Amino acid sequence: MNKKGIWTVTITICALLAFVALPSALLAQVKGKPIRLGGSLAITGPLADNAKWIKRGYEYWAEKTNKSGGLLGRPVELVIYDDEGKPDKAVQLMEKAITVDKVDLLLGGYAGASCAAQMPLAERYGMVYVSMGGHMTSFSQGFKYSFSATPMMGEWLGEAFFKFLESLPPNDRPKTVAYIRVNNPIGRSGQAVERKWAEKLGMKIVVEEYYDSPLASADALISKAKERNAELLYCTQFFPDAVLMVRSAKALGYNPKFFQQSIAATSPAWAKTLGPDGNYVYQSVIMTNSLPFPEIAELNKVAKERWGEPDAPEYFLFGYSWPETLQRGVEGAKSLSQDAIRDYLRTHEVSIISGKFRFDDKGLPPEYSYVVQVQEGQTKVVYPSDRSTAKAIYPKPAWGK
Repeated sequence: MNKKGIWTVTITICALLAFVALPSALLAQVKGKPIRLGGSLAITGPLADNAKWIKRGYEYWAEKTNKSGGLLGRPVELVIYDDEGKPDKAVQLMEKAITVDKVDLLLGGYAGASCAAQMPLAERYGMVYVSMGGHMTSFSQGFKYSFSATPMMGEWLGEAFFKFLESLPPNDRPKTVAYIRVNNPIGRSGQAVERKWAEKLGMKIVVEEYYDSPLASADALISKAKERNAELLYCTQFFPDAVLMVRSAKALGYNPKFFQQSIAATSPAWAKTLGPDGNYVYQSVIMTNSLPFPEIAELNKVAKERWGEPDAPEYFLFGYSWPETLQRGVEGAKSLSQDAIRDYLRTHEVSIISGKFRFDDKGLPPEYSYVVQVQEGQTKVVYPSDRSTAKAIYPKPAWGK
């Protein structure tokens, strides 16, 4: 072979070796066009604090997936719109993602009211939709394409908190309760469970109020709970209103023995905004950063390194878990066919950051949840005992203690 032939062979071999040595994410780009995932979140508005962490969860999932070779050997790409937390806008933007952007897969929305509004649309277009859902009513309509291994389930969360109270010595339990709920599907989702447990535990309901968000002031609600000596203040409300409740309670000298917030207390902004006044508040959760799974530890590390958080915020974990569930369906089906993904999820166990699950006919895993309490600015699991990372502190210490 002459010199020219030798150089030609050598260059060809080097090129082949270089191709083999390419990073897996780059190989995915070479192999095909991106798989697009689309949807909307409440990126601005009163729900933005949690939504930004969901978005970061989506983005980190996409980053990690691409570094690992993509999905079905193709890179993933996100299309995320801002629906401002308005359910009608969430529906419009998801339909835009489907019909205009031609996304291959859907991303779940936030908050629950938006998810509940989007689920019928996903059903109409025959596309798999993995999200927090809009509590049990949204999963009880016979939808075949909606799933959640980590749902936001008011009915389950209420059960967990009251089972925690039931585990306490009878004399330590609250005797009276004030229920204060935002007037929307989230606020109404737990009503039956909350009333049932008040009767079961012998607690007298002294206040039961629904209010329209946002609150201008929480003084009237707190005054009513204080005047009627509610030993348990049980609130279902979003972050801005929840902050007002704490500040009003302190200002009016109301210090309930037990203070529960259904949504807001696990946000990183809770301790930053309220400081020590945010301590000793309880919240029931589906997801927590102290679960003993390797990916949870990984996400805790990412949150600390990138955003300076001591642990991964709850909604960052949510935002990672939903596309991860969808990923399991796609990889199991070995296809982007929506029916094949749906059928795989309905017939196989999936393993995600919070455990292994099988879905029932509603698209839900078996019921589960945890109770956390804010202690020294961090959320600690206090129930169930086999998952606890700290002992519950009760009755609530006086303000400033």
